[in-house]
Amino acid sequence: MKKFNFAQKAFIVHENKILLVKKSEQDPSHPNEWEVPGGRIEFGENLEDHIKREVKEEVGLDIILGVPFSMWTWIMHRGEDDIQVIAVGRICQPVNTITDSTNRVEDDFLSDIAWVDIDQVFEYKLIPDLVPTMQKFIDIYKNQNALL
Repeated sequence: MKKFNFAQKAFIVHENKILLVKKSEQDPSHPNEWEVPGGRIEFGENLEDHIKREVKEEVGLDIILGVPFSMWTWIMHRGEDDIQVIAVGRICQPVNTITDSTNRVEDDFLSDIAWVDIDQVFEYKLIPDLVPTMQKFIDIYKNQNALL
């Protein structure tokens, strides 16, 4: 069955670092690859509540929402289902910087959290569909900083 989902991803920035999360080796699509926190919206969920919930579940942070800056899409294969995800990237700021993964949802398939210097992001093996959006984020961060 073909399905459609909407997701938001939080590009959380603090002192020239961005917060990345690593997919576990059990992840069915991108084992051991890095991305930013966020995920798919639940039916009826408010957009702002959604991204705050996702970040809280995945990394234990409260965030200040910034503006959306990019959209992209990918397709996931889950058994008999093909799921197209449309994602929006939002630049966010953390209320605090102490991460906590104790509220993590089991099917997030995350194994690690890291604050990474903006200049070192591409030294991490990012999920391929995220790379163009990450480059766009870095260009905005370095050249405008106005969206933060």
